[in-house]
Amino acid sequence: MAIGVLARRAAAAGLLCAAALGAGSIGSGQEQGRREITVVAKRYAFSPARIEVAANDVLRITLVAEDIPHSFTIDEYRIAKRAAPGSPVTFEFRADRPGRFTYYCSLTNDDGCRDMRGELVVTSRIP
Repeated sequence: MAIGVLARRAAAAGLLCAAALGAGSIGSGQEQGRREITVVAKRYAFSPARIEVAANDVLRITLVAEDIPHSFTIDEYRIAKRAAPGSPVTFEFRADRPGRFTYYCSLTNDDGCRDMRGELVVTSRIP
């Protein structure tokens, strides 16, 4: 078989794979109902400081602490996850109730941690 034919077949296979991986995605390449979010904690702040999702979305959050250990705590969802610098933590939960929920750092190793706040906003899904 000619090299050109093999190259075209390989390119076509690559495009088919890329199309299959992207199937069913919305927005930034995320499946409807699933959200992957990286939350960076450093210098006594979360980034992003606000997360907006639709009710019943499954959130996969990766918490990255860049300076000292930090936690990501949401009392209403009974979530309290801790990450240290160089050791991110990933967890999932379903945002199953509409509302506004504060997330914060629950660690007390540094006074600045007490001021770390963010907001999870869960909106009702329109049928």
